[in-house]
Amino acid sequence: MITLYQFPPVWGLPNGSPFCMKVETYLRMAGLPYESRYVLNPAKAPKGKLPYILDNGKAIADSGLIIDHLKAVHGDPLDSKLDARQRTTAHLIRRTLEESLYWSVLYDRWLVDENWAITGLTYFGALPRIIRRLVMRAARRACVRQAHAQGIGRHSREEVYALGSADLKALSEQLGTNDFFLGGQPSSVDASAYAFIANLLWTPIDSPLTRAARGHGNLVAYAERMKARYFR
Repeated sequence: MITLYQFPPVWGLPNGSPFCMKVETYLRMAGLPYESRYVLNPAKAPKGKLPYILDNGKAIADSGLIIDHLKAVHGDPLDSKLDARQRTTAHLIRRTLEESLYWSVLYDRWLVDENWAITGLTYFGALPRIIRRLVMRAARRACVRQAHAQGIGRHSREEVYALGSADLKALSEQLGTNDFFLGGQPSSVDASAYAFIANLLWTPIDSPLTRAARGHGNLVAYAERMKARYFR
């Protein structure tokens, strides 16, 4: 049995972390049996971050490395028939989601004061009040440092939203009228795409970034299609 260690579900989503949700979505898409263990503090995770899995006693961290491991050990039912161009396209889509759009999402949730009020209480509201404020402050400071080091935190709010909206527009155009991102059949890149798109569509945060996602009808229909297929 595969054990998936991830943050607890929030906002009616399988996970508020797109990377945790990506792995759980992949497990369902690939038909692999698993159980979830919910963790609030990732400090003891193999790389100090979530998600990670235990598979026959072997710990694997990082969502991309987890999926690579699952393909190698349990077979590759989703991607085995992809050609070289499709694999290249999938790589570019993942990078847009995980190395570009991710930072706009992080900025929107953690650095914008009115959105942080929602994010902070959602993630840390269950902690005892005596330590909640300290934990929230430390977590937010860490995200601010990460955003500044990456560069997104040096931009104005308007610039960040423009960058994120451009990513969403590109994703919408790539999807087009297809059911899935590489055509008529699902592939592993859809695990990442669904996780990120759902985390913008179905949250209580109302911002130019979430409104941009909701403004692409094909992305909305795609997320609903993925949910109906894998999270009924």
